[in-house]
Amino acid sequence: MYRSEITTEESKRTAFRRAEKKYKIYYDNTKKKRIARPVDLSEVIDFKSILEKYNCNGELKDGVSALKCDFDRPIFCLESRPGFYFIPGALSIEEQYQWIRESLTSFSQPPNRTNHNAIYGAIEDLFVSANEGKVLVPEEKLPDDTCSEINVIQSDDSTPKWKFVEKLGESPGKDACKSVSASVLLRKLRWSTLGLQFDWSKRSYNVSLPHKKIPDALCQLAKRLAAPAMPCTEEFQPEAAIVNYFGLGDMLGGHLDDMEKDWSKPIVSMSLGCKAIFLLGGESREDTPIAMFLRSGDAVLMAGEARECFHGVPRIFTDAENADISHLESQFGGEDDKPLFSYMRTSRININIRQVF
Repeated sequence: MYRSEITTEESKRTAFRRAEKKYKIYYDNTKKKRIARPVDLSEVIDFKSILEKYNCNGELKDGVSALKCDFDRPIFCLESRPGFYFIPGALSIEEQYQWIRESLTSFSQPPNRTNHNAIYGAIEDLFVSANEGKVLVPEEKLPDDTCSEINVIQSDDSTPKWKFVEKLGESPGKDACKSVSASVLLRKLRWSTLGLQFDWSKRSYNVSLPHKKIPDALCQLAKRLAAPAMPCTEEFQPEAAIVNYFGLGDMLGGHLDDMEKDWSKPIVSMSLGCKAIFLLGGESREDTPIAMFLRSGDAVLMAGEARECFHGVPRIFTDAENADISHLESQFGGEDDKPLFSYMRTSRININIRQVF
């Protein structure tokens, strides 16, 4: 490709897309292994560093202000993005452990929906089955020599029913082509929904879909975190949540969260696991986004004007040097916790909670 063609290609990209491309992980292949290309992080805002300096001498980075309110820790705002609030270390280590465990073992359980519903229907006990080495196969066409200790998948009539089995026999026949390991499904888990269910095909909430209420403890946490961004005398009402799961190389493209009725109410977003880069743009994809680090335990609030800003996650850091999750390891000391921490070594989970009506 000639340089003039490269220049033309680059000029067609929006400012947001150029930032995504800048921070996205790329690899150089060597004979022995893939090596991530270096990336310039000098323009990425680090609220952890800002918090440390602010606690030491009250110093703040240009364009960043501290919100004056009755909250138990500093909250930072971006002067160019009204309605955006960043709370470094909002969740204690114990809370991070609790919601990581719930996200992996409970939040993806039916009747909550996941990205797997469209193909496999509702999948029970995905995390447990992955760690037990189970395989998902069509329920009505199991080989005769298949182990029969099974998690039955409850599904609607329009979706084929599937089951987790211990293992396939040596000659499972054509059904082996349809089988998929639970560990592969776990790594392909991208989202689950809590509370009122979001219909991705119609981009709207479907109140008729079966669902569980958001756990009370998570509701109380969301209400506490949302308080600084709420209109006076009003209390945040958690009605729906989307849990995003990120693995190595995953990203979340620039988008708007615009399906809720009242944008004066914040989206409460909590980060768990590996560090990520978060991009906060403007009302147009042509607005140059602001890049910042998100670490495990950080919370972000987006209300009012900030709800109209494009935002996304172009990169997570899964290498030991940059993931910033060493503080979590002590919380996962039990034998049953080893699979949880093994997953989180190379993963990030984001829980974002909304008031729908």
